[in-house]
Amino acid sequence: MADGIPEVIVVGSCMTDLVSVTPRLPIAGETIHGSKFFIGFGGKGANQCIQAARLGAKSAMVCKVGKDSFGDNYIENFKRNRVSTDFVGQTADAATGAASIIVNTEGQNAIVIVAGANLLLDSEDLKKASALISKARVMVCQLEVTPAVSLEALKMAHSSGVKTIFNPAPAIADLDGQFYTYSDIFCCNESEAEILTGIPVNSPTAAGNAGSVLLNRGCKLVIVTLGAEGCVILSQEDRTPKHIPAKKVTAVDTTGAGDSFVGALAFYTAHYPHLSIEEMVKRSNHIASVSVQAAGTQSSYPRRSDLPQEMF
Repeated sequence: MADGIPEVIVVGSCMTDLVSVTPRLPIAGETIHGSKFFIGFGGKGANQCIQAARLGAKSAMVCKVGKDSFGDNYIENFKRNRVSTDFVGQTADAATGAASIIVNTEGQNAIVIVAGANLLLDSEDLKKASALISKARVMVCQLEVTPAVSLEALKMAHSSGVKTIFNPAPAIADLDGQFYTYSDIFCCNESEAEILTGIPVNSPTAAGNAGSVLLNRGCKLVIVTLGAEGCVILSQEDRTPKHIPAKKVTAVDTTGAGDSFVGALAFYTAHYPHLSIEEMVKRSNHIASVSVQAAGTQSSYPRRSDLPQEMF
């Protein structure tokens, strides 16, 4: 990276979102007219990386896209957002990951995701990036690439003393137990917490119960995000669940709000390690709540200049 070593490295996914807005969702075999179509940049990994970069973290992405126009456009998107693309690989063996999304006027959606090139990210790609990974302050992983690759990345970071944030999304019920022990911060939403623990999470109290189960599996710190209700945090040092509420806002589009939160948390962990976790979470909640007040995923993510300067 031209201006020094990245502080935040994200190993994860890139997706191109192809969004059609329709009055209602079509039934099988039916063709209906939509009112709007747009192409957006998505994928949990890239979303988180771009939010961290917009807040001012030197960020790098380790991912794989196709040798196609979507892949070229994604690389341009990273550059526009000042994300290092030194370890963004392009492959001719699969298309860039894509999500075909149909949204009706009530905001309900039907989504087909084709992971494509994301699933070709492998150990070789991690080895190429290992020197940078070992010097970063924070490494972030999710589950939209092959789980074994995410786990290897977490181990790599952990062995170099790099702070790890793991977002188990989309969640898998039989998650390898090592994910818990290699995660400094284990951050999941209510539905992911339920898949991982079997505990229905419909309140801050239930989130605390699920969080306790996750702590017992070896995480140092667990954050369960609850959308408009904020989040609940618990740590090995203080196992009493703390509910941190979010500011009430009128949501326009909640897509990608969880990724905005994780990206903000990575930024604060890298830049302000002296802050208490409660304060980091409060500020990350605020940033995610700004993102839901605008349409789109990455297009809704605030930049540092859009936010109150006392947050920095």
